[in-house]
Amino acid sequence: MATKNSNNPDFLFEKNMKKQKIIFLYYFFIVIFMFSCGIITETSVIDTPDEYRKTYEAKEDIVLRAIARVFQERQMGLNVTINRKDRTVVTDYFIRDDWRTKSLAKVKQINWKETETVITIITEKKTKTGWQMVRVLKKDQYANLFSEIELRIYEEMAKIE
Repeated sequence: MATKNSNNPDFLFEKNMKKQKIIFLYYFFIVIFMFSCGIITETSVIDTPDEYRKTYEAKEDIVLRAIARVFQERQMGLNVTINRKDRTVVTDYFIRDDWRTKSLAKVKQINWKETETVITIITEKKTKTGWQMVRVLKKDQYANLFSEIELRIYEEMAKIE
């Protein structure tokens, strides 16, 4: 058994092993913490983009303007364009590093006070074979987007009055 003598080689070896174990545990917990915080983002490859729907109590034109403002403010694409004839809001691809994003919204007047909105966000990742469509946004993120659009609808309605 090693004695607690700083000159004893067995004591120095045990002390050194304790330091190595502590350092190992320290780095182990840091790695676990990083994974739990989501440093590695989860994406899944898809064939067709997701479409989410919501109905607003507003006219088509107001909804189109509100969607265009949200797309522009959130930088969900470049050159936000409202096409009133087709009742759409379309953006060009916004490219950053190996990712690109394009947004599309279609609106349809259901009755005199309700408008249905369909939003599609296309996100693609550059691979060796070309651009591959991936799912980045989840349902709750689309819900946040729809809430922001609703806020902009009220602002657009206030401008008219």
